[in-house]
Amino acid sequence: MNRDTPSHHKGPVRLRRDRIPDSTTDQRLLDSRGPADWVHTDPWRVLRIQAEFVEGFGALAELGPAVSVFGSARTQPDDPMYAAASDIAAKLCHAGYAVITGGGPGAMEAANRGASECGGVSAGLGIELPHEQGMNDWVDLGINFRYFFVRKTMFVKYSQGFVVLPGGFGTMDELFEALTLAQTGKITSFPIVLFGSAYWGGLIDWLRDTMEADGKISPGDIDMLHVTDDIDEAVAYFGRVADAPA
Repeated sequence: MNRDTPSHHKGPVRLRRDRIPDSTTDQRLLDSRGPADWVHTDPWRVLRIQAEFVEGFGALAELGPAVSVFGSARTQPDDPMYAAASDIAAKLCHAGYAVITGGGPGAMEAANRGASECGGVSAGLGIELPHEQGMNDWVDLGINFRYFFVRKTMFVKYSQGFVVLPGGFGTMDELFEALTLAQTGKITSFPIVLFGSAYWGGLIDWLRDTMEADGKISPGDIDMLHVTDDIDEAVAYFGRVADAPA
């Protein structure tokens, strides 16, 4: 079989050629336009959603302490942030943490590689997308999800915190999801490290000078974010797991 043949993952199922759908499961769930036959199909979707939760809980239940590392899928291997992601993951591994990423290329691949080469647990939580990314080769424990909201639950439930490297909309989505949950008390003691002050500095300034100044967030909310350019500082922010090797 030609290795370059496009493929598409639909949950645990892999599709090729004319079997590749023209929309994703999330798109079909969230699209209320068109005929009303969704009334008859949505109750069955609930069972599929339930199955994804059960599968994720089962696969990750014994993961142990973990930190999720986020960053752009477009980060190239010669980008300093690629090396930083790998080094951060390796040091998290030495501190006793499993590393969870979105399972894709770029900064995610780098973090999975750092954790895997360290001998730690390298996990990837993939997602069905219109343009398939695929699970990177350094994921040792991988799960492909159909639904973004199920995947987000797994990131928060099984992580002790996030390290967020420079990224795009997807990275921002995960960042502000965690911030909202922490701000509203839905999760407690959830460290969030932003790595790369040159990249994140403008956002922090806007949050402080515009959002906080206009009263849209409370004084101190920005303190939930820890910005650093130091890999050791980023890892130390999570502490060391008690039984981690010295």
